[in-house]
Amino acid sequence: MNKTLEGFGMTCPSQSIMGTMSDIRHSLLRRDALSAAKEVLYHLDIYLSSQLQNVTVPVVDKGTIELVDEFIFHVPKERSVQPKRLNSLQELQLLEIMCSYFQEQSKDAVRQIIFSTLFSPQGNKSDDNRMAMLGKLVSMAVAVCRVPILECAASWFQRTHAVYCVRLARVLVDDYCSLVPGSVQTLKQIISVSSRFCCQFISAVTALYDLSTDDLIPPYELLEMVVTWIFDDPRLILVTFLNTPITASLPLGSLELTPLPGLVRWCVKSPLAYKRNRKPTLTNGHVHKLAKECEVDRDSQPLYSKLHLSVLQVFVMLQVHLTEKNMYGRLGLLMFDHVVQLVEELNRLIDELNPLNVTKETELSLDRLAQALQVSMASGALLCTREDLRSLCSRLPHNNLLQLVLSGPVQQPPPHTGLPPGFYPHIHTPPLGYPSRPAHTAHSTLPVHPTHNTRTSLPVQTFLPGMAFPYRPIR
Repeated sequence: MNKTLEGFGMTCPSQSIMGTMSDIRHSLLRRDALSAAKEVLYHLDIYLSSQLQNVTVPVVDKGTIELVDEFIFHVPKERSVQPKRLNSLQELQLLEIMCSYFQEQSKDAVRQIIFSTLFSPQGNKSDDNRMAMLGKLVSMAVAVCRVPILECAASWFQRTHAVYCVRLARVLVDDYCSLVPGSVQTLKQIISVSSRFCCQFISAVTALYDLSTDDLIPPYELLEMVVTWIFDDPRLILVTFLNTPITASLPLGSLELTPLPGLVRWCVKSPLAYKRNRKPTLTNGHVHKLAKECEVDRDSQPLYSKLHLSVLQVFVMLQVHLTEKNMYGRLGLLMFDHVVQLVEELNRLIDELNPLNVTKETELSLDRLAQALQVSMASGALLCTREDLRSLCSRLPHNNLLQLVLSGPVQQPPPHTGLPPGFYPHIHTPPLGYPSRPAHTAHSTLPVHPTHNTRTSLPVQTFLPGMAFPYRPIR
């Protein structure tokens, strides 16, 4: 630790600890802005390191938070005090100091608690400055591959409200997918050093880009990167889930435990969302659409197909992991509320696009929805009844595959004796309104039917009693 702080040139630790908050503040007011910020970071290290020696969860007092707000994020405690602003060079120097500190700090617990103290939103006027500094620090950590900062940021994503997570994700997308062509390769390589950060980053960008408007369709570079990550290793989606104690409840408003809900939304909505948000425009009576937009649309759809395949593979993996954690049938990673929201969004999209010729896109979206529902229910990731789904999907246009899934086998919870991993009980129940088939006796005599030389045409069943919508089997 002493080596970590040698370059700070500060007073000795004992003097820093012994001084009261008032004494420390008056000392900081006499310093220049960069020096004061360095001193606060130094004080935090000494203060929180000493606490960690005595307690498991340190308590950061209000006075320390006020020092951080005033001298690192430059929100003055008193209105009469003029805040000391950092110029661009000083800000870069402070970011380099933070990068070096988190890189050289050998104790992960100390790193995490100091990162949390610095960057956890406080619900006050310093939060805008706090988030701006966090975005620049994490962006720098990506550029120079500072793994300890990325790991701290992964934990920050997990415990912070989704509103702030989305803000950080937008900064990174702007820096690496929008501003400088080709810079996405730098972000793309982070997968080799911090899978936890990448998993949480995917959760944040799927929360940010919900395909509801043209602005909220993921940039092509971002989409390609995310699909490549997941297609190369679908287990990436489960990194946070597999490394989080199940008993720990997620903070209210935080990101989902896995990116699965957001990724399912991407796959299901994308055929229709791209059609809606990239409508042709009229210029002097002529239909006009940028050639670049058309090209991006065509290139994006194969990526969503690859992503959909990877998501289905992850659902198949989940049954084994849920069984190992004794959570099969007890923990849903794709919640019914997620499905309700997705179906409502699909209905709005389809209604809006009704005048257009989008039959093929609607069919593809509903096929993907049906596949996601079937595999997630079979794996235990979606906990709901088919009756609930039938009622929910009754307003959607007819789709053969979706109809088959909604009237198909009923998923039964495994008995307490346990089932081998990967086992799925294919239990078919008779359609509503039809009697169960009697069991055969040991030596029952069956009538002999004459052999038919030609196939007879059977009437098509168009409705099953008790179902909320017409049932039309695949032809």
